[in-house]
Amino acid sequence: MSQAVPAIRNIKARAVVVPLKRPVKNAFGVIDSGPLVLIDLETDQGVTGRSYIFAYTKLTLKPLVHLIEETGRELAGKPVAPFDLMKAMDAKFRLLGWQGLVGMAVSGLDMACWDALGQVANKPVVELLGGSARPLPAYDSYGVVDPTADERALRRSLDQGFRGIKIKGGDGDGANDERVVKGVRAVIGPDIALMIDFNQSLDPAEAKRRIARLAPYDLHWVEEPVPQENLSGHASVRMDSPIPIQAGENWWFPRGFAEAISVGASDFIMPDLMKVGGVTGWLQVAGQADAASIPMSSHLFAEASAHVLPVTPTAHWLEFLDLSSAILAKPAEVIDGAVTARGPGLGLEWNEDAVAKYQLA
Repeated sequence: MSQAVPAIRNIKARAVVVPLKRPVKNAFGVIDSGPLVLIDLETDQGVTGRSYIFAYTKLTLKPLVHLIEETGRELAGKPVAPFDLMKAMDAKFRLLGWQGLVGMAVSGLDMACWDALGQVANKPVVELLGGSARPLPAYDSYGVVDPTADERALRRSLDQGFRGIKIKGGDGDGANDERVVKGVRAVIGPDIALMIDFNQSLDPAEAKRRIARLAPYDLHWVEEPVPQENLSGHASVRMDSPIPIQAGENWWFPRGFAEAISVGASDFIMPDLMKVGGVTGWLQVAGQADAASIPMSSHLFAEASAHVLPVTPTAHWLEFLDLSSAILAKPAEVIDGAVTARGPGLGLEWNEDAVAKYQLA
C-alpha cells in the first residue's frame, strides 16, 4: 500500500448527551437534549478522522457505541478508502439489512473516513470532491412554535439573515396548524420561505385536507406528511397538493431514494447524511436527483452538509438545527443566513472538556 494512503489503526466511539439551546417539539413529543455518538477514526499517519451521529434517544447510545467499535476492530489495518469500505460493509450486513442502527453506524464511519482523508490532504472535504467552499443558504429549523410566545426567537432568526424558517405541524388539529402558520407568516412577512414538517404524523386523506387548508399561506414545502415508508401515500398526496412535498430524511441509502423517485413520492428530497450512507451515499443520491431534476436539501449535520451541498447539482437548502455546538471547539457559524464549509476535512474538532462533561459512562 502506498504511504500516501492512510490505514485505519483504531476506531473509538463515545456517547454524550448534550443540552440543546432550543428544544424541538414535534407531533410525537419533545427532544430536549441531544444524544450523540462521537466517532474517532485513528490512522497510521497520526491523523484522526471525526464524525458524529444523532441517536434520537438515549436508549440507542450504548448499542451504537458497541456496534461502531466492534466494526472498527474488523476494519483495523484497512486503507481509508470510503468507496471500498462501503462495499465491504454492504457485504457484511447484506443479510441483516441496512436500516436502523447498522445504517447509522456505517454512515458515521464513512463520514469519519472522509474527514481523515481531508486532514491528510490538508483540504476541506468539499475540495476533495471537486468543489469549493461557498456560502449555502440555510433555513432555521424550529419545532412546534407559538407565534406569540416565540415571536422574539423568530425575529432573532431573521436578524441572523435566515431567508427560510421551518416549523413543525401535527401538534393538534388542522385548525391549530392553520392558526400557527398564519401567525408565523404574519411575523416573518411574505418574502421569507416558510416550511412545515408533519414528521410522518398524518394519513394521506388527512394530509390532503390540511394541505388544502394551509395553501393560502404560501408555504415553500410540506415535509413528510405521511409515514416515510408509505411511498404510494406520498405520491398520492403530492398529486393533489398545491404545495411542493419534501421528504427523504428517513429514506435509507441510495436504493431507498431510487425507489421513492421512481414512484414520484416527492417534489424535493432531503437526505440525512447519517441514513443515506455518509458522504459516499450522498454523492450517489445527488446523481439521482440531478438526473430527475429534483431539488436536494440537507437534513441536520450542518457541518458536513456544507461540504456535500456545493457538489450537489440540484442543491437547494441547508437545514440549520444546532445539535453539536456544545461539544465542538469551533461550532458551525451562520453568517448572513448562510453556512460555509470549513476544513481541513469536515472541520470537526471536539471540545474535550465539554465531551468529558457530557459523556455517558
